[in-house]
Amino acid sequence: MSGNKGLLLVVWSLLMVSALGVVHTTQQSRELTAQLEQAQRHRDELRYEQERLLLERGAWSAYSRIEQVAKDKLKMRAPTPAERVLVPGR
Repeated sequence: MSGNKGLLLVVWSLLMVSALGVVHTTQQSRELTAQLEQAQRHRDELRYEQERLLLERGAWSAYSRIEQVAKDKLKMRAPTPAERVLVPGR
């Protein structure tokens, strides 16, 4: 009878260890899933920001915008034919 009690104690102990392992694994899985979702949200935000910056860069580098800034802020203009100088090639 004492052998059965010892075996029962061992089986019960293994069952408790297994149950605690399941609880720990489940908790760890939940934490990792939450981290994954947060990383995916962050990735989506960065993609949106990248698209916005690409559009903004396109707007800033548009030829008409550059020409307008050159005229208004830098007071530049196209040279007249008399102001043009031809540089001979080699």
